Amino acid sequence: MTTRTHHIKHMSWTAFETRKQATQLAILPAGAMEGYGPHLPLGADTLVATRLAELVAARTGGLIGPVLEAGDSSMLAEFPGTIAIRPESFKQYVSDVVESLLKWGFTDLLVINGHAGNVPMYSQLAYALRERGGIRMAQIDVWRFIKTVDEGILESGALAHSHAGEAGTSVLLAVCPELVDLTRTMDVKRAQPDLYPEIMKYGKLSDNSKWGTMGNSTIASAQKGEQLVARAVDRILHFLRDHWSIADKGGQHEQ
Repeated sequence: MTTRTHHIKHMSWTAFETRKQATQLAILPAGAMEGYGPHLPLGADTLVATRLAELVAARTGGLIGPVLEAGDSSMLAEFPGTIAIRPESFKQYVSDVVESLLKWGFTDLLVINGHAGNVPMYSQLAYALRERGGIRMAQIDVWRFIKTVDEGILESGALAHSHAGEAGTSVLLAVCPELVDLTRTMDVKRAQPDLYPEIMKYGKLSDNSKWGTMGNSTIASAQKGEQLVARAVDRILHFLRDHWSIADKGGQHEQ
């Protein structure tokens, strides 16, 4: 199957009507358009979320709703090309998308969100939907999620999962290698040590990195990225099977 097979946007309304009869699962990829180092594309978060959605859809028969290309990237707003969506606008747009999906009979909503700045809005929406009953919603916070499946893969320690670092670059090399500029990778340390990591702070990424990246992306590899993606997809499939009774159909691998 091709990567377009499960995207609603690539279906006619009649094809959608037929496909919808076989599933209650809508997968919603979301990301950001922001500075992600000089070596990675501005849409890195969205590209990764979309690819994970395609891989999960291929194994479950779920359908992929609108891809949210940009989110709340105010932390990186000074980097050229960054698009920052106000939380209020983002939440209202997502709410309208969800209401449309519910109208057409979806009851299981899986958000695959590649950008941490979007997490609170999805959580708020999920709690509101919970009160209505009969709707299940879950969110995969992609880069935090990948931290839980990285055992034995990454090498750069505490900064392995930093912005556009070893993990992020490896996954992009697996997902869209043609958009990664390996001549621009670098090893970036924080300009200022974080003496209170347990406290949420609201500065700008540029306070610690003028490049919009952190950590050592020079040791990233496609092989590492492929392992991280495979483990992430398997974990998501286990959740869908164990908690939502959605079977892994297997064998329907994307190309």
